Amino acid sequence: MAQPSNTFDSYDVKGIREDLSNVIHDISPEETPFYSSLKKTKATNTYHEWQTDALRASGTNAHIEGDATTAEARVATVRLGNYTQIFKNAVVIPDTDEGLDKAGRSAEMAYQVLKIAKEQKLDIEKALFANNKYEAGSASAARELAGLGAYMKSNVANIGGSGGANPTGSVPGNTPRTNGTQTAFTQADFDTVMQSIWVNGGNADSVYLSSFQMNIALGFTGNNNQRSQVQAGDQKVIKSLDVYVTPWGTVEFTPHREVQSRDVYIIDNDMFEVAILRPTKNTELAKTGDNTTRQVLTELTLVSKNEKASGLVADCSTS
Repeated sequence: MAQPSNTFDSYDVKGIREDLSNVIHDISPEETPFYSSLKKTKATNTYHEWQTDALRASGTNAHIEGDATTAEARVATVRLGNYTQIFKNAVVIPDTDEGLDKAGRSAEMAYQVLKIAKEQKLDIEKALFANNKYEAGSASAARELAGLGAYMKSNVANIGGSGGANPTGSVPGNTPRTNGTQTAFTQADFDTVMQSIWVNGGNADSVYLSSFQMNIALGFTGNNNQRSQVQAGDQKVIKSLDVYVTPWGTVEFTPHREVQSRDVYIIDNDMFEVAILRPTKNTELAKTGDNTTRQVLTELTLVSKNEKASGLVADCSTS
């Protein structure tokens, strides 16, 4: 069929309003499971310190009646610390923008500030997992916190014999871990680290790993582990490793986008904290022209109460 002569159709009409949805679709990841799960404490200096201690090994304890008492030698606590890192983001919006009729948001500044606040949390999560030593900073260099990689020393698998090295020195956080030749992530390595944590007195509860390593963990087998499946309906195919049960403890697996794919962290969350010097604050800065600037700033550091409570399977193959 053809249109009747002189039909004035939509192709001829001028002034048709655009059809733009009033919803902005954003699937960017914004989860920060490690940072969000940690207890928050207060820092009062840019170098935040804490102490660790340990009991001596058990021994034979039997004495003769009436024997004189001799005091045992005592060992002092170990003093540790980490520097606070400043996380700062800003957005500048011309004042004209606030008068525009925009789709998906009524106020451009509020929308952009919310975005940078979410982005900053992701930056914090990435810093907490980084294999960075702490930096004191100066007038020309930023302070940096030491991430998890600089603390994992006592319970580590896949490191040492293949070119890698644990953090060195007597002060945890002062040196990073050295990457070595990568080898496949195995259940044996994982169980070895779990056992080592238990022997040292730890009680690991969480595992953070990349999606690649998570796929390998899904293949863990044997009588020494059980899988806890949630809401397994009759019509569902379940391939899940939410909870892994071993003689050395029970841990929950969390696939994580900010963990290096070569590393699998086995963590006792109670043994880590975030010490906050300046809580997240949204501040409008002084005007310098026909625009408005807002800044989102947080200053904090990672506290590793005792690294012996956690562990790492390092240098895992990523392909």
